[in-house]
Amino acid sequence: MGIAERITGGETAANSKTIMGFRKETIEGALWSLPYLAVFTVFLVWPAVRGLYMSLHTYPNKFDLTQTEWVGLQNYVELFQDPVFYNAMEGTLLFVAVSVPALVLLGLVMALGVNRDVAGKRTLRAIYFSPYVLTVAVVALVWGQVYSQSYGLINYYLGFVMENPPGWLTSSDLVMASLAFMTVWWLVGFNFVIFLAARQSIPERLYEAARLDGATGWRAFKDITLPQMRNSVVFVVMVQFILQFQVFAQPYIMTQGGPSDSSDTLVYYLYRSAFSQQQFGYGAAMGYVLVAILILIAIVNFKVIGDSND
Repeated sequence: MGIAERITGGETAANSKTIMGFRKETIEGALWSLPYLAVFTVFLVWPAVRGLYMSLHTYPNKFDLTQTEWVGLQNYVELFQDPVFYNAMEGTLLFVAVSVPALVLLGLVMALGVNRDVAGKRTLRAIYFSPYVLTVAVVALVWGQVYSQSYGLINYYLGFVMENPPGWLTSSDLVMASLAFMTVWWLVGFNFVIFLAARQSIPERLYEAARLDGATGWRAFKDITLPQMRNSVVFVVMVQFILQFQVFAQPYIMTQGGPSDSSDTLVYYLYRSAFSQQQFGYGAAMGYVLVAILILIAIVNFKVIGDSND
């Protein structure tokens, strides 16, 4: 056997071993991924496909979901002609417009404040985060008592300065803002933790260099803190937009969409349509419209916030 043949044979054997090793790693990776893929398929892919199927059908027999009638895009057409849907959309947008900026800004201010050398900052961290560990049912029940017009804590103190304190959950003008305020109190601890971790990861030498250049206060915040916390800000804004756009439990427990549907939201209307009125196809269509809205919001947020910090 010549030298060239021995070299060629050695390369072929090495390539075969490499291919066999690659195949072995691929098979092992696939086997390790199977449990996750099974859960992903059962709890995400299949419900998504089934929901799309339901949105294109109606169910004449409310007690037998196997009887379906193909209607195509009729559920979507009716949805965009439904004034209740637009009212729920308006209520959701109002809730998001009040709650999301407050959640982001207040969480950032709390994180920056606790990051400073202040007395009792460990206690403050626990106090700020503690409401987040409560369930929405507990928070809603407690704040329902706080907002009570006759014996609530807020109106008790307002009674010293005004004769007729407002009904926070019975006024069409105040109910959505009241739900948003309660939500901010409940969820701001999550944003606080994210922002605090991001702020503490910024090297202090950047601030020391800035102080040598005379950049302190607002200028250091604008030129160092915000750019360094960019990814955390984008993450928090996106998460809060998505979460608050799906608000359901607060109006469901506290107001049932009232008064006069002024606290109605998209997810609460979806729940009423699908489970109370048993319009399963209509509710599924609304769910897919909501998914499309959330995807659009995520894209816009990423483009606006991400590009503005480039």
